[in-house]
Amino acid sequence: MTKGPGAPAAARPGRPGAATPPQAGIWNIANMLTMLRLLLVPVFVLLLFAGGGHDPKWRAVAWASFAIAMITDLFDGEIARRKGLVTDFGKIADPIADKAIMGSALVSLSVLGDLPWWVTVVILARELGITLLRFWVIRFGVIPASRGGKLKTLTQGIAVGMYVLVLTGWLATGRALLMGLAVLLTVGTGLDYVGQALRLRREGLAKAREGR
Repeated sequence: MTKGPGAPAAARPGRPGAATPPQAGIWNIANMLTMLRLLLVPVFVLLLFAGGGHDPKWRAVAWASFAIAMITDLFDGEIARRKGLVTDFGKIADPIADKAIMGSALVSLSVLGDLPWWVTVVILARELGITLLRFWVIRFGVIPASRGGKLKTLTQGIAVGMYVLVLTGWLATGRALLMGLAVLLTVGTGLDYVGQALRLRREGLAKAREGR
């Protein structure tokens, strides 16, 4: 059946001016998980330093808050993509929350003397450097998260979580080895991202010259 000439333009898919679905509101489950992670940052730090910073009971409670934050990190982005809840707020707040909880944990553990400062500096310098690198090449394209980067994040989270707990014996040795692996993945994936950024910039500049 043919539509009449008076049919509204918005009802015709693919036509200029067609109605577009509105962006999801800020107050959705994905963003609420992100905000919960942000709120857990000061709570985690207070719990970690409670009882002088080395009380096993307080450290266990601090670990629980850190674990909750890490779990929300696994789910908020996936929920946002699957449920169509991606928002500008989430795009900004999610990486901030990730870096805030991990950064606060690393610095706090180094302040307490449980984690060498060089480990904290290497990891935080890499995270800051990659963030600046993404902005440097953003006009040429987006550097996607790699499998190595996701493995790095998972390894870091488990290793840092083990350092939050008061462990001895083979468990203490195991967490040191795991943290060593996390540092290697941190440096390795960082160099990979640098290579991607340079290639993206080179290709973008080449296309720009061809278009002149």
